[in-house]
Amino acid sequence: MIDGITYVSHEEPAWRGSGHYMAMVDLAVFDLPGMREQIWLRETGVAGEYEVCCIPFYAYGMALGDVVGKSAADMIGQSIRKSGRRALRVLFTAPRPLNDSRSALRAALDSVGLLSEWNGDRQVAIDVPDMTVIQPVVDAIQAEILGKTAFWEWSDSKHYDPA
Repeated sequence: MIDGITYVSHEEPAWRGSGHYMAMVDLAVFDLPGMREQIWLRETGVAGEYEVCCIPFYAYGMALGDVVGKSAADMIGQSIRKSGRRALRVLFTAPRPLNDSRSALRAALDSVGLLSEWNGDRQVAIDVPDMTVIQPVVDAIQAEILGKTAFWEWSDSKHYDPA
């Protein structure tokens, strides 16, 4: 926490590379006042356009590969173009139940080749470029979802509008 603001960072962005930029999303527009998420970006080759290179943990309306604009203050200012990908987010509660499905989830992600980013050991953001491959992932966590020890959402369930 810095100056009363909690920053959410991406330790291992899905598309990490050299020459990347970071910009912030003020999460207050998503009813998370006092929080900002650091989003990794790379230039697209078109002035003022940047490609999202991480899978958002909290910011809505964004997914890996989307093209956004940023302000001079390094804040994400607008969504320019969607990539067609989606981000599935899962939060595991504490304490963990005996039927902890995190290792089954990791195995399912590996088996279908989906990229993911973990924020600690209880929150994961999953890149879904094609909905036809998601079923093994859903199956891996279904018991916990039904038991209310894991919760999920799509990042595109709300629109991003920083204004």
